[in-house]
Amino acid sequence: MTQAAAPEAMATEKAVIDDTTVDGAPVADTHASTEAHGGEAHAAPAALGMDATMWVALAMLVVIALFIWKKVPAMIGAALDKQIDGIKAQLDQATNLRKEAEAIKADYEAKAKQAAADAEAMKAQAEEDAKAIVAKAKTDATAMIARRAKSAEDKIAAAERAAIADVRAKAAAAAAAAAEALIAAHHDAKADAGLVDATIAKLN
Repeated sequence: MTQAAAPEAMATEKAVIDDTTVDGAPVADTHASTEAHGGEAHAAPAALGMDATMWVALAMLVVIALFIWKKVPAMIGAALDKQIDGIKAQLDQATNLRKEAEAIKADYEAKAKQAAADAEAMKAQAEEDAKAIVAKAKTDATAMIARRAKSAEDKIAAAERAAIADVRAKAAAAAAAAAEALIAAHHDAKADAGLVDATIAKLN
């Protein structure tokens, strides 16, 4: 059926329907039958040998033929295919987003584990450093105490030596003064001259 023949078929169908009663009989036949039987209406054969059911079936076939001619099923299929492709694209996008989310989650979990391990390592290193600092402080304190004790001992020894030297000097001075006093008391100028002569003689 061509595009030009379609309107003619539709016009013919409309004319037939207009000239047909509800039960499928032509209007003229219905009036004639009613008059012949005293006004009673009886079902008569439809126009062109087809009743209303056949005309409806024919109309449905025409509509289906128009749909096929206009490629309506192909258009519907294309629309459905397009919608299916859109749904597939959305599903693929959702799958990719889920994969990215899982990758990000795994990355953060790995970073969290690494951060925990780093924190433990830093804690252990801090404890080792603290122990080393305490040990060094103890060693330094012991060495400083030893140095100060040695310095104190040296100062005490120097003070003792200075005191002994002072005592010895004072004792020598006292002894010299006492000897001088004794010599002055027991020797006169003649005795001193004799001692000087004896000493000179020894030198010669």
